[in-house]
Amino acid sequence: MPEKDYMNEAQLAFFRDRLHQLEHEILTNAGATTENLRETQYVPDPADRATIEEEHALELRTRDRERKLLKKVQQAIARIDAGEYGWCEETGEPIGIARLLARPTATLSLEAQERREMRQKLYGD
Repeated sequence: MPEKDYMNEAQLAFFRDRLHQLEHEILTNAGATTENLRETQYVPDPADRATIEEEHALELRTRDRERKLLKKVQQAIARIDAGEYGWCEETGEPIGIARLLARPTATLSLEAQERREMRQKLYGD
């Protein structure tokens, strides 16, 4: 596609809608988790109680990851509003539609992300 067609209004609307759906999913999951954790279950068997506690811990870890993702989703929506969505923060080049479809919160092009990961591996940044 020609560069002038990259991140046109239709593409921005598509990604805005996709990010809003993702945001809604995360918030819905958080509400469900809150309700699940409020339900106190008295289980006399220690093994069953341990299983329930482990399931709650796993669910809380999942929600913590989603909380971090929610922040990235909201930042991506703000970048759409600012007209900066779809462009690499490091190089200013297009991130690419395929990468954004796979990871709508991406802020770096694939090449810039690979360079960053290589630096982290080498220098432990």
